Amino acid sequence: MSRLEFEGLNVWFGDGPDRVDAVKGATFEVPSGASFGLVGESGSGKSTILRALVGLARHWSGRMAVAEAPVTGFKRSKAFYKDVQMVFQDPYASLHPRQTVDAVLAETLKLHGIGDVENRIEQLLLDVGLGPKFRFRYPHQLSGGQRQRVAIARALAPEPSVILLDEPTSALDVSVQAEVLNLLVDLRKAHQLTYLMVSHDLAVVGHMCERIAVMQAGEIVEIMSVEDMREMKAAHPYTRQLLQASLGYVGEEMHGGA
Repeated sequence: MSRLEFEGLNVWFGDGPDRVDAVKGATFEVPSGASFGLVGESGSGKSTILRALVGLARHWSGRMAVAEAPVTGFKRSKAFYKDVQMVFQDPYASLHPRQTVDAVLAETLKLHGIGDVENRIEQLLLDVGLGPKFRFRYPHQLSGGQRQRVAIARALAPEPSVILLDEPTSALDVSVQAEVLNLLVDLRKAHQLTYLMVSHDLAVVGHMCERIAVMQAGEIVEIMSVEDMREMKAAHPYTRQLLQASLGYVGEEMHGGA
């Protein structure tokens, strides 16, 4: 398992008068084996932190580290991507439309030099609750929930210790969201994973995470435990506003489970 560290992280896009500061001075730590949530409104910088870590945001300063190994520049090594994987928001866009599930998983396994591809693919499909009958299907033959399960299987393929979750259920029907979230909870326990999760849904992070960082306009305004969030113990006015806005489901879903 790997610990994640962020210290004074700044991420920006563009230069000069066109520069946009997307993340400003973000500092937090995710212990090994923990599940940590980044919450806030759309455009608050949550996903940008994940993208900076995996090298999809080129312009950044500050310090990022995985298992105490500093992350530098925007190019990442094969070893980094073996240890850190990401599940994106949209399962419709993250899978190649002309590749079968088998091809998607085989490509990832071969890329990371993992042998015994046949058995490994079957095990991955079983791990995410699909099974061998889905192996040779194309994405258009799968439901949204099934596609996201394939995306999760692909993330598990190189046997990472860290998985970054970027709104992993927001594009899914409500009826299947809980199934996918429960799968992620089970996989974390089974594979001793560390999660860093982005969500705008407080019920989701309440189900998945132990601690959260609340972001507003690129800055972390508060870090708190999920227990304090459930009990509405917020110190910052924006966090209180966010919790008040979610009162309709915080009490019911977060106390009863998602």
